[in-house]
Amino acid sequence: MKNLNNFEIARIVGARALQLSLGAPPLVKVSKEMTFINVAKLELEKDVSPLVVVN
Repeated sequence: MKNLNNFEIARIVGARALQLSLGAPPLVKVSKEMTFINVAKLELEKDVSPLVVVN
């Protein structure tokens, strides 16, 4: 995560979790007990999230 504030992180995680819930393929390895939010957070931590913040 490149200098994102809490609001940007929440927006990215929420938007990505929505995409995942609508059928988008995850970009990290997931297990059955992970929620869409957990997957979105993991993608952001591993810097593979397809969403970006533009200033």
